[in-house]
Amino acid sequence: MKYPIVTGLLVLLMFSNGAGATNVFNLEGFGPVSRALGGAGAAHNIGAAGMMYNPATLGLMEEGPGLYIGLDLIGTDIDTVNQATGEKAKSNKNSESNNRGPIYYAPQLAYTNNVGNLTLGVGAFAQGGLGTEFGKTSFLSRTSTNNVDTGLDNSSRLLNLRIPFAAAYKVNDRLTVGGSVDAVWTQLNLELLLDVNQVGALAGDGRVSGSLVPTLLAIPNLSGAHFSLTKNDIVGGGTDGWGLGGKLGFTYQISDTTRFGMAYNLETHVEDLSGRAVLTAVDNNNNHIPLSGKIKIRDFQNPAQLSLGVSHEINEQLTIVADYNRVFWKDVMKDIDIGFIQDGTGDNIDILLPQNYRDINLYSIGAEYQYTQDWTFRAGFSHSDQALRSNFLFAVIPIQLQNHLTGGFSYFWSENNTFDFALSYAFEKSVSNESLPNTDSAVPIKSSHRQINAVFGYSYRF
Repeated sequence: MKYPIVTGLLVLLMFSNGAGATNVFNLEGFGPVSRALGGAGAAHNIGAAGMMYNPATLGLMEEGPGLYIGLDLIGTDIDTVNQATGEKAKSNKNSESNNRGPIYYAPQLAYTNNVGNLTLGVGAFAQGGLGTEFGKTSFLSRTSTNNVDTGLDNSSRLLNLRIPFAAAYKVNDRLTVGGSVDAVWTQLNLELLLDVNQVGALAGDGRVSGSLVPTLLAIPNLSGAHFSLTKNDIVGGGTDGWGLGGKLGFTYQISDTTRFGMAYNLETHVEDLSGRAVLTAVDNNNNHIPLSGKIKIRDFQNPAQLSLGVSHEINEQLTIVADYNRVFWKDVMKDIDIGFIQDGTGDNIDILLPQNYRDINLYSIGAEYQYTQDWTFRAGFSHSDQALRSNFLFAVIPIQLQNHLTGGFSYFWSENNTFDFALSYAFEKSVSNESLPNTDSAVPIKSSHRQINAVFGYSYRF
């Protein structure tokens, strides 16, 4: 199986895409089984996707080799309203390429082999991301200073892709331990217009520095500044970087009907995201002064996460699962740290965009009912705290979703073939911001976000 697996991983990398924000930047469950159970699965057999959550659960799978192929479909619906004028900017209304909504997708692929007490697995899964497309003609592309319709884009696309190499070992009839080493690829597109009022507020807080600052401030009637770092391809971003992550976990069979699971997902160590960008200054007559150069997004990491879960069989047909997660966003998302160096001159500008995320609690509960030997049905619900304080909201970075209602099924059409499906609905959540510097104080905004996600999966046991 060596060459088919390598080929499959390369195909997946070629066709990966961004995802709409769910639980901050992370998807609300990995694979169709966990997704249908509200994201739970720290103590439950969720198939090959267990390597993304608690690798020890791989030891719960059937013996023998297996191949899993899946596809996430993420449908975002985001409205941002200018509360001063009532104007509405709708994300994904003016998408420009095949990787920028309104439906985002993220393929999945994994291979596992369970022999005796040892299970090994390798896969590729999207951990999460976000995607917005507000186009070039909404109020977000207009400066309040001098009222300039810039015609510049406002959008974002983030994808965190993981390639875990996982193992689980059955120590005895009750205890199974597991872990993974993950290759992590983070990709970011960003189109962002800042009014000169926002630039001034950042400078006043000591968040803007560098030799380019006097040059920009010397432009007569400066109205705004725009960052563009976007790659209009199916894969990759205007900036990207590779790094490492990993997980440790165990499951413990408390009784014949009850299992406890625990996992710890380590904070990632990804290199600074680097690429090419254009910094455009805009004056009162809508003259654009573009400056090309190299850009870095420094220390952009995924957080550590502690997961606790329980799986309890009510009877031979019905199982209840419940998980608690503590996600340590505060440690990794204080600021978005941008460094830009102009071509030719070597002049630079450094900007710290404040975020100040909070650590969050995430609760998931689900039920699994085996209706017949061929059909299993699932349902679940999840709730998370709000990581982002409203006064730090950016229109192009909506991460406010908190509540998900989920459901799905598995169909076993033969001994070796299984089809899984899950659907997740994120209830609408609105957040308002009227504070500098993340929005222009003259343009108070209200962002309303709702979402429908689907995931399909096919498993084959050899």
